[in-house]
Amino acid sequence: MSLSNMQYDTIMRAYNKKQLQHRHILDEHIQTAYAQIPKLGEINARIASISIAKARARLNRTEDTTDLASSIQALASQRRELLLTHGFPADYLELQYDCPLCRDTGYIENRKCSCFRQAEISLLYDQSNIRDILEEENFSKYSLEYYSHDLTNQVTGSSSYDTAVQALKRCRTFTETFGENFENLFIYGDTGVGKTFLSHCIAKDLIDRSFCVIYFTAFDLFDLFAKHTFATTEEARELHSNIFSCDLLIIDDLGTELTNSFVSSQFFLCINERLMHKKSTVISTNLSLDQLAATYSERTFSRISSNYSMIKLFGNDIRIQKKLNNK
Repeated sequence: MSLSNMQYDTIMRAYNKKQLQHRHILDEHIQTAYAQIPKLGEINARIASISIAKARARLNRTEDTTDLASSIQALASQRRELLLTHGFPADYLELQYDCPLCRDTGYIENRKCSCFRQAEISLLYDQSNIRDILEEENFSKYSLEYYSHDLTNQVTGSSSYDTAVQALKRCRTFTETFGENFENLFIYGDTGVGKTFLSHCIAKDLIDRSFCVIYFTAFDLFDLFAKHTFATTEEARELHSNIFSCDLLIIDDLGTELTNSFVSSQFFLCINERLMHKKSTVISTNLSLDQLAATYSERTFSRISSNYSMIKLFGNDIRIQKKLNNK
């Protein structure tokens, strides 16, 4: 996955800010140290003089027996001793970096530094809208204990537990093959059976691999579409663009919004555009497939039914079970 120009610029601005801050700190250190230790100025002037003389000799192709490295090293040792004697750290006059590996440039020999990768992931978490939630709701904390072995689907004969096992397996496969296979998921079923939790698991797994994931409840998504259409702001334009360009869009609780012709048309536009550009989408809803067809247009239902992998969950409300257990 490659960052958008806007995302890349955001990260690079942060690196530029770090560089300026450290340069400012060094300038303050120089003023403080030179005011207390005037001899430091003499040493730096001597280092500069030796370096210039050596450079001129090379340009003029004249012989210069000065051992530049040794001379500068000796003067630098004097400088460190003076700093220590006056109570300053030995590296007080050296430029510091948040990341010594890349020296706050983000790159090591044209390769992204590990700190750049972390900055990518942090930015993607911020833009996902669910940074804090993903600390608690992810694959490592997914539990099957709330699904019943006794409660069965009369059509398939599978238990609530077996259905959840298969759903978990399919979601893991979705993330493991993401970027290689184009796939969309439609997760539906009863209230409180873990649909949103599974979508959060998917989000965290992909963000940790530097994919751009954006999460919206259906209400917030269509509210953004309305703002973009009727009262455009710079923020709305940016978010609207991200909806169509992000690697994965998660639409949670579809059907809880107030549905009208505008919502229906915007929903079709959203999923159709992402399908055309092979951008994956995960939708979770309490609606049954019949309700989905009745609530939205026939062409919307057709797009979803023919281009999404269907995952159905059923069982007892997990939130209620947790409350009862806590009591």
